[in-house]
Amino acid sequence: MQLSYSEIWNGIENLAESQGLSLSALAMKAGLDPTSFNKSKRVGSDGRKRWPSTESMNKLLQATNTSLFEFMELAGEPYRPKPHIIPLLGLAKAGREGYFDSDGYPLGTESWDGIEFPFATSKGIYALEVSGNSMEPAYREGDKLVISPDSEVRKGDRVVVKTVTGEVMVKELEHQSARQICLKSLNAGHPDIDLNRSDVVWIARVIWVSQ
Repeated sequence: MQLSYSEIWNGIENLAESQGLSLSALAMKAGLDPTSFNKSKRVGSDGRKRWPSTESMNKLLQATNTSLFEFMELAGEPYRPKPHIIPLLGLAKAGREGYFDSDGYPLGTESWDGIEFPFATSKGIYALEVSGNSMEPAYREGDKLVISPDSEVRKGDRVVVKTVTGEVMVKELEHQSARQICLKSLNAGHPDIDLNRSDVVWIARVIWVSQ
């Protein structure tokens, strides 16, 4: 599956219409800035096309209870591709030795479980299965978080972080500098965390969640 720039935006417009919402109301329903889907936001000041982020699309589909294949049809692409299989590991195991290299890429994935993922993926993409309720309401037990070690990490992204003590956590990136990484908890009952860069082995972006 490969949707074009125009098909993606066409799908968003058709989704808004099917929900009986304006583009602004659709964005707010997904927890996004009301102007996120405006036509004025689709081209940058330098003339380059702006695509909606994977995180924005994920929030949009979840908020409207729309499957990926339903969105494809709204975008004018009814083709259902053969899904790809990506490695799956329980989040509780992720801190153990032998599962990741020092850059956060998975090791020994032939022994991991696997899940279907609808997109063609680059090397290093994997999934972590949530256990427990420490990340509710953002993520619940059984959710599969798709992680990309290659993706750029920016403020507001949900990320997986491994520390030098072996702890692996899923948080929201609130701030990062050359010396410090500040992480916001996804559960209000758990504290936010500030880490020195030297205490972080690797950090990787959550690009999708499969429920």
